[in-house]
Amino acid sequence: MEFNEKLQQLRKSKSLTQEELAAALFVSRTAISKWESGRGYPNIDSLKQLSKLFNVSIDSLLSGEDLLTIAEEDNRKKQNCFCSLVFGLLDISTIMFLFLPIFAQKTDDGVISSSLLYLTEISPYLKTSYIISVAVIVLYGIITIILDRYHNVLLVNTKITFSLVITTAATMLFIAGAQVYGAAFLFAFFIIKIIILLKHQ
Repeated sequence: MEFNEKLQQLRKSKSLTQEELAAALFVSRTAISKWESGRGYPNIDSLKQLSKLFNVSIDSLLSGEDLLTIAEEDNRKKQNCFCSLVFGLLDISTIMFLFLPIFAQKTDDGVISSSLLYLTEISPYLKTSYIISVAVIVLYGIITIILDRYHNVLLVNTKITFSLVITTAATMLFIAGAQVYGAAFLFAFFIIKIIILLKHQ
């Protein structure tokens, strides 16, 4: 008997509707419907809850091969979640550019360090471009963390790709404006992201 058939049988034996089972497992009714129609499997946590609720072993619910597939999928989702979280935190941390003295500013006495907010001896358009680029990165980092609970593969890949793109674009902008330290910080963030991606492939 397949998992979907076992689940239906167990649910009906307890006289539970799909909605009631979904509420007991803290998942949507759509998820239960998907599992019972054979279009997907629950994650490890939901399997444990099913096992406890129906007083059966996980092995009796799934074959070893199916269990391995679920474990691999669960692990992949956790890795994607970790990548998204780190990318989001790195992007949010670029807010420090507004306050840390990492920008070069020419004065009568030479060159001094200044934060982005107090950078005055440059074109207003260039300063605005710097602030907008930092704001976009920070805002995107916040959005990335908010959307971290959604494990859609396409969404995760899009978030990761866009994070790399905006970091690269801002790095190039700082290089073009001869802001070496700002560019170096962003480039370091870019390298950290690439290392994390490579480690979790």
